[in-house]
Amino acid sequence: MEKMFENLMAAAKELGASNVSVIAADKIETDTRFRDMCAANSCGMYGKCWMCPPDVGEINALMAELKTYSHALVYQYIGQLEDSYDFEGMIEARHAMSRLSHTFEKHLSANVPVKYLHLSVGGCGACEVCAKQEDKPCVHPELALASLEAYGVNVSRLAAVSDMKYINGANTVTYFGAVLFTL
Repeated sequence: MEKMFENLMAAAKELGASNVSVIAADKIETDTRFRDMCAANSCGMYGKCWMCPPDVGEINALMAELKTYSHALVYQYIGQLEDSYDFEGMIEARHAMSRLSHTFEKHLSANVPVKYLHLSVGGCGACEVCAKQEDKPCVHPELALASLEAYGVNVSRLAAVSDMKYINGANTVTYFGAVLFTL
C-alpha cells in the first residue's frame, strides 16, 4: 500500500501537481452548505454537466459514499496570476488543473487495482462541451470527474488536514483534487 501511494504521489507531481499528500479519509469534512454553492450557480455549470449538481447525485448519499473510503491522496495545483484581477489566468489555471486531473485519471485507471473515487475541480472538463447540454448521455464516463464541492467537501479544511495551504499568496489561485481509496 505504501509503495502504491509513493508511486501515485510521484505520478501526480510529474503531471504538474504542486503538492501531494495522503491522509486518512475520515479526516475529510463534509457539509451540505458546500453543495449549496453549486446550486447558487456561481461557476455557471449547475444543470449543464452530468458530473455537476443536480445530476451528479443527492448530496447526503454522496457524503455517505465518502465515508466508505479509508484513504485519500490529495493534490493541488497552484496557478500563477498577473494580478488579483487576472480572471483569464484563473480560468487557464482551472483548465490546467482539469487537464492534470484527467491525465492523472488515465494513470489511475491503468495502475490502481483497488476501488477508488477521483474528485477534482468543478465542471468535469473531460469534454469541451458536456453532452448534458444537448440532452445526450455522457460521452466519456470513464473520464468523468465530479468536484469535491459536489460531494460536500470542505476544501479549505481538506487543505489544512493535508498540510497544504488553501491560499498560496498574492497573484496565485489554488485548485484541489482527491482520490479516495478503499484498502
